Amino acid sequence: MIYLMIISGKTTIISDLAKCVEDACEIYARAANMFKMAKNWSAAGNAFCQAARLHMTLQNKLDSATSFVDAGNAYKKADPQEAINCLNQAIDIYTDMGRFTIAAKHHITIAEIYESELVDIEKGIAHYEQAADYYKGEESNSSANKCLLKVGHYSAQLEQYPKAIEIYEQVAMSTMDNPLLKYNAKEYFFKASLCHFIVDELNAKLAIEKYEEMFPAFSDSRELKLLKKLLEAHEEQNSEAFTEAVKEFDSVSRLDQWLTTMLLRIKKTIQGDAGDLK
Repeated sequence: MIYLMIISGKTTIISDLAKCVEDACEIYARAANMFKMAKNWSAAGNAFCQAARLHMTLQNKLDSATSFVDAGNAYKKADPQEAINCLNQAIDIYTDMGRFTIAAKHHITIAEIYESELVDIEKGIAHYEQAADYYKGEESNSSANKCLLKVGHYSAQLEQYPKAIEIYEQVAMSTMDNPLLKYNAKEYFFKASLCHFIVDELNAKLAIEKYEEMFPAFSDSRELKLLKKLLEAHEEQNSEAFTEAVKEFDSVSRLDQWLTTMLLRIKKTIQGDAGDLK
């Protein structure tokens, strides 16, 4: 009888303690929202973090992850590194729960912070790659490809051309048989070809032949016509012909910063070139 009363007493104490922790979570959440209204982002982030940790003591994993995400979103406006720390904690919880699609989404957010705020492209690439892996595992191939294209984009900028080529080829092959996406395949084969071209002219010629066989629609594209003109100009070491071909293409399809950078890198391998596209 006494034993049961002791057990009952402990249960009451534990129940009361849990209620206190739940109340504390609500208080921290309310405080965080008030700090947000006052645009005190660091204080809001800290309050959300406190709520997240208290939720974990109660094994409320989903509430904890949600609070860590809220903390990350608040810290993004004041302390990007702390935002990443909070989002990583949320990711750990989501992956432990098997919610990989949500985890992938937050990896993308971290990658974007590294892109725009901390300017650490290598770390951004790592998070895009992790997001792509999670999306693939969940059969979200379109979302995975979007992440991979970011990896290819930055890998080429960092002169990691074999990695960029592999990604562009992979995404092109996954889209060329899709009626809704096959139009984009020529763009990815074009970008892979440019990466090959920077490495070696012969590599580019062989790659282009392979892409034409794999994807006949590439043969009639403006991108391929440009590549062939550039190869001819490069073989003749004719920088004026190279520039003229680029200008002609640009007059119809405006070159973005990535394409301009890659074309300049190719042009600089022509002897006596001034290093611009004007």
